[in-house]
Amino acid sequence: MDDHSDQTRRPRADAVRNRERVLEAAKAVFSAGGPEASLEAVAKRAGVGIGTLYRHFPTREDLFEAVYRREVEQLSEFAEQLKSAKDPVDALRRWLRSGVEFVATKKGMVAALALAVQSGSELHAFSFDRLTKATGSLLDRAVAAGEMRADISPEDLLRAFFGMCYIHDQPGWQSTALRLLDVFVDGLRTQPASKTKARATRPAKSAAKRKR
Repeated sequence: MDDHSDQTRRPRADAVRNRERVLEAAKAVFSAGGPEASLEAVAKRAGVGIGTLYRHFPTREDLFEAVYRREVEQLSEFAEQLKSAKDPVDALRRWLRSGVEFVATKKGMVAALALAVQSGSELHAFSFDRLTKATGSLLDRAVAAGEMRADISPEDLLRAFFGMCYIHDQPGWQSTALRLLDVFVDGLRTQPASKTKARATRPAKSAAKRKR
């Protein structure tokens, strides 16, 4: 009986591993984009036959949606891990930076996901809910610590983030997005009262010197 149980479990374990390999390969291929982003390229990178890929994902859209959901879930899990980080602002920054990779994958699937992720769809509701909660959990920690301004909502932060990622599609857009992201996060930080006061009094001191 044990031998039979092992034999029935092995195909399932192999199937799970093959599915994960396909999803990981699809993420890499779709992120790169271009004409090479085909299902055949995904199967080759995953080290499986095209038939195996189709057994797990009968259509291209099925594969795209599975990759998209997996990316959203991983971002949500990463946010949970970062909630224990000592620096709440750095935790939020790290999470947003990881989101750039998510957008890169999404850009490679944008045509196929256009209908699936449209406003009102189940997939849109799933991703919006997960990402908003993840953003909110990290943003709330930074606000509670007095290190980030409290007049921005998780939804506002996500809109700004996606705007920075989609501002252009030229090669190297990720480095531009990451740079803008750092500027954005730094701009949301609260300024210690001593620094603010110093900036306010500096021009007056300069004026006093000029009068002398």
